[in-house]
Amino acid sequence: MLQIVTIKTSLSAYILLMKYLINNVRESKMKNNNEKDKLLEFISVAISLMLAAAIFMSNSAGKVSFAVASVMFRSGNKVQTHAVSMNSTTKTTSTSAGTTAVTASKKISDITQTPEDIKSLIKKYTELFADDKKDGDISSVTYISKGATHTFENVRVKNTTETKSLDIEKVLSQPLELSVDKSKPAVLIFHSHTSEGYELIERDWYAQDYTSRSNDESRNIVRVGTEIANYLTDLGYTVIHDKTIHDDSYNDSYPNSRKTVAKHLEEHPEIQIVLDIHRDSITLDNGVKVKPVNTIGGKKAAQLMIITGAQEGKVEDFPDWEYNLRFALQLQKKCETMFPGLMRPVLFSQRKYNMDMTRFSLLIEMGSEANTLEEACYSGRMLAAALASFMDEYVKVN
Repeated sequence: MLQIVTIKTSLSAYILLMKYLINNVRESKMKNNNEKDKLLEFISVAISLMLAAAIFMSNSAGKVSFAVASVMFRSGNKVQTHAVSMNSTTKTTSTSAGTTAVTASKKISDITQTPEDIKSLIKKYTELFADDKKDGDISSVTYISKGATHTFENVRVKNTTETKSLDIEKVLSQPLELSVDKSKPAVLIFHSHTSEGYELIERDWYAQDYTSRSNDESRNIVRVGTEIANYLTDLGYTVIHDKTIHDDSYNDSYPNSRKTVAKHLEEHPEIQIVLDIHRDSITLDNGVKVKPVNTIGGKKAAQLMIITGAQEGKVEDFPDWEYNLRFALQLQKKCETMFPGLMRPVLFSQRKYNMDMTRFSLLIEMGSEANTLEEACYSGRMLAAALASFMDEYVKVN
């Protein structure tokens, strides 16, 4: 114990000294920028080596009081990071048929990295569909303001309600009565249209003999839900992902999923955020299939669309719809702030889709059937990162 305390004390003093040196180098009047950059890099590497030495000398890396230690500095416009990371574990608990609750955090992977199972699917189906013939075109479209009726800053909304006016700035300023306990399930993810799927190979055409619909959860919308759930878990939140098939009878999809949501809310009344994860389907009159897509972080991502509803006309028993709207717009803003271009305009419409069950229930379209599974899963990770950042502001402090 004395050794570890001594190391921590020495390490703190060492880091303070290094920070002092870095600041002095930055503020110095060196004429040679390359010389300054090299000196900054030398100092940063020295700190990293000192951190590694401290961990080694403690004789028990798992007992060191930090999981990730990093020193960041700017060299011109470039950000460089040197980090030492610890091992971590993941615990998955099966709670019922088709349902998984994941409760422990693990090291967060690179958000742009394609999961190995999806790489394998791409390879498999590239070979399997090598002789496919083109039956129609796929058109890539990036939706920014397209279709929006209202815009405030980076939040865009398509309002198709008949009687509800919309002031985005005002809605964003209204408070959310949200309190998240990270030790308990905070988010429920499910799929009313569980069999919705995607293209598996990236190409600008489609074949009629391939159907994206499937109950194979390794390649349909459930796989995207798994990506969202896993990434939220990596970020410290407890998530329930229900994989129940609700659309064996398509017309009964929403009544079926309502029963699923009711069951989980009864078992875990602390759940407030409820996400029905779908994918869209956009086919033009000429048979062209549209995939909403944008390039984010150098990688193609399926654009997302949040759907939220209102009580009017044929929609009844949705008294708290304004809270859902607040959540929708605030989540939209968070997503667009963190990942500009990820979102299509929010669809604010005369619909309910079981969103009356909590004040933080939304339906989210993850691209369309013309997007690839890889694009949708990448967007799922970004959605999870934005949602976690949003929830961080509402975590209950014991």
